Amino acid sequence: MSWSIEVDANTCIGSGMCAGVAPEHFELVDGYSTPLQDRVEPADEVVDAAESCPVEAIVVKEAATGKVVAPED
Repeated sequence: MSWSIEVDANTCIGSGMCAGVAPEHFELVDGYSTPLQDRVEPADEVVDAAESCPVEAIVVKEAATGKVVAPED
């Protein structure tokens, strides 16, 4: 199983929380979050990064099904 990471560029405010929580998965480019890979193996730090985003610009989904993993409702 793998997860997809999506960052809504229109929502992202560039807080850097994601890169601080999961630097191996996110970086800031021109002040905005960018996933280092579109698909990743499941990892707690990816969920933590999505849940730490103050504007919920990050969505983590199961790649095969599209089911949202994080953030939780």
